[in-house]
This record gives sequence, C-alpha cells and structure tokens, in this order.
Amino acid sequence: MPLDFTAIGRTTEPMPISWNSDRAIIYALGVGAGQEDPLKELEFTTENSEGHPQQVLPTFAVMMGAGAQRGPGINYGDFDRSKLLHGQQAIRLHRPIPVEGEGLQSSRLTGIYDKGSGALVTMTSTITDLDGNVIVESANGSFIRGEGGFGGDGGPSESWDLPDRPADHVVRQQTRTDQALIYRMSGDRNPLHNDPVFAAKGGFGVPILHGLCSFGFVGRAILHAACDSDVTRFKAMSVRFSKPVLPGQALTTHMWVEGERVLFRVLVDDAVVLDRGVAEVTGA
Repeated sequence: MPLDFTAIGRTTEPMPISWNSDRAIIYALGVGAGQEDPLKELEFTTENSEGHPQQVLPTFAVMMGAGAQRGPGINYGDFDRSKLLHGQQAIRLHRPIPVEGEGLQSSRLTGIYDKGSGALVTMTSTITDLDGNVIVESANGSFIRGEGGFGGDGGPSESWDLPDRPADHVVRQQTRTDQALIYRMSGDRNPLHNDPVFAAKGGFGVPILHGLCSFGFVGRAILHAACDSDVTRFKAMSVRFSKPVLPGQALTTHMWVEGERVLFRVLVDDAVVLDRGVAEVTGA
C-alpha cells in the first residue's frame, strides 16, 4: 500500500526501556570518543578511571531506547526500505542523562510531507523516568526517496542564516573505515550501513555511515568546543542531513556562537553533509 496518511497523530503506548554503563560506553566509542587520543574523554569511554567519573554523551539520547522490547510500532505505509534515509534529527535534554536507569518511551507520528522527490515522515519521542519526569525529547524525520509528488503540504520552514564572519570554532574529526560496524553495536542494525547488497538496492556503491553516527560525532565537537566538555551546559541540538557520509571520511564542523545558540554546518571536503544546525547551550 502507499503512504498511509491516517497514521498522522498515532501514538505508541509507553514502553519500558533501560540503559546502563556498558551501553553508554559502547555508544561513545561508536561516535569516536577516545579515537584520536585514548587518554582523553575517559569520562565517556571508561567507568573506572581515577579522577574521571563516568558521564554520558548528550547525543546518547537518540539511542537510549534501542534494543528494548517494543509494542506495535506506527505503520505508515509499504515502501522500499532501501529508499529510506535519515533526513533530520533534533534532541532536547531536560537534564543530563544518568549513567544507568529505567524509563518509559512513547512516540508519535507528527506529519507526512511532500518534498517533491520524496516524502518526509516526522516522529517525536519522549523518554521519562518511571515517575513521569521527562529526561529527553527527540524529533526525527525520515526521507523516503521516490514517495513524493502527491500534492501534499511541504512542511514547516524555519529561517536559518549564518553570521557574516568566520566561524568561532572549526573542528575536524576523522571517522574510521569500520565506523559503521562499531556504531551499529549501539542498536541501529539498519543493513544500509553494513550490507553491500542492501546498500546497492538503495543506489549506493558501498554501505553509508549512519546519520546518527555523524550526529554523535558533531555533538561531541560542540560539547568540547562550545561547552568546555560540560554535559550540564548542553541543552539541545538539531540538524538536517543533506548528503550521505561514507565511513572513513573526515567531518569538519564550523560553529558560530551566538549567545546561548550555536549555529553549525558540517562539511566533507567541500560538500555540506549536515546543514542548518542549531545547538542550545548555557554559559557560552
């Protein structure tokens, strides 16, 4: 069946999730923590280093519920899954993520938009503790190539303009050729990122890097450059994925600090791969 527009507004039942020290560390390694220098970022990559009590990277918010037993998801149509790409992602933290914990996660399908060459399906998710206090909120958009052109709403637009000055911070991060194989251990087992046959069906010569892996790399760059590595200062982050990244490519993040907002754009060589980025920080 085609896209099911009656799915808009559907919400999943809250499902129990849990996370622990090991999962937080595996995630940190998957987004490059300690890669350049194993003695740096020990608070994210180890649990027993003297003087470095374990902390959790803010972008772990996108994977806290991965691998949990789920109820029925939200079915919004039948289409070729190899044509689906991550189009956009946002997170908002209400407090730093604990090293381990239990909570409840629910999701809602918020829109299906016509982007011409494809359809953008947007979802929001909320994770609370067992007492109902919100820990993190996230919103993502999945771009389904070839499913646009149905004459629907093109979706909301927001202004985004970079300051007319050089970036305040420029951070280059080298990904590994096996980065996707490491990141998938956090729970994202989409074969687009490891199976050459599936990737070829989607039109890619090789498996591409998870968009959320790039998101985590860039979140680390912002945390260290704009928040002095203080997770309590990192409040929110949103971005659009404009071009796939291949494992082994280097990400260069350009940041402009505007008070408690950080505007950013990410390039691979001269190509923009993450665009219209906004992070919210405190004490910047």
